[in-house]
Amino acid sequence: MITAFLFDMDGTLVQTEILKAVSYAKAAHELRPSLREEEVVDAFKDVVGLSRKEVAQKLMERFDLEKEASAKMETFKVQQPWQAFVQLRMEIYDSMISDPEILNKHLCPYNLGLLKWVRQNGYPTGLGTQSQRPETMHILEILDIKKDFDFIATREDVENPKPDPEIYNLLADELKVSPDQCLVIEDSASGVIAALGAGMGCIAVTTDLTRDGVHKISPSEKLLIVDSPSELLGVVKRYITDKE
Repeated sequence: MITAFLFDMDGTLVQTEILKAVSYAKAAHELRPSLREEEVVDAFKDVVGLSRKEVAQKLMERFDLEKEASAKMETFKVQQPWQAFVQLRMEIYDSMISDPEILNKHLCPYNLGLLKWVRQNGYPTGLGTQSQRPETMHILEILDIKKDFDFIATREDVENPKPDPEIYNLLADELKVSPDQCLVIEDSASGVIAALGAGMGCIAVTTDLTRDGVHKISPSEKLLIVDSPSELLGVVKRYITDKE
């Protein structure tokens, strides 16, 4: 029986994954103006859901940006090229998410609709995101959905990021429910793997950035993939019924 719902944030409730991709692309273009932003956005599909360090390192390697990033280390007072790349990208990203108009243009309406339905039906809810707490709270407050979560876990609350199941185990503990009673709503392969690793059911609502990666995951009776978000609520209701 499903007694609690756990939600990812980036790419699930709001399309911040797209904004992250664009911020990395703009930062890479700033490091090397001859590099087309579209190339970097496309490459982001292969790293979506990974940590900042992993994303930065993989993109730097793919586009050979270490020399240019190294030249920015003194500017940002950091010790590694990937840190400079991240800091440059964060300046761009922070500007994006500080604009309510931009965020509201990137909502995931069907996933947010599910969140409202879940709350109306009395289910406990948790949020498990790899974003840092300040940006998480900023986004939730702009979208006015902070109140819809009984517990919010961010990157600072765990030692290991997704695809490690730690963050979802933490949410289950805090909500005082067993993992097999939780249904996770995710969008990325790393998040799906984290949910399944925690022994939870998972519905993956894919995006253009995450669809290929999610479909590469080995089939599981605990996993349903939704490529058309408008079908989400019906899929969730059937999943709940099947588990009763």
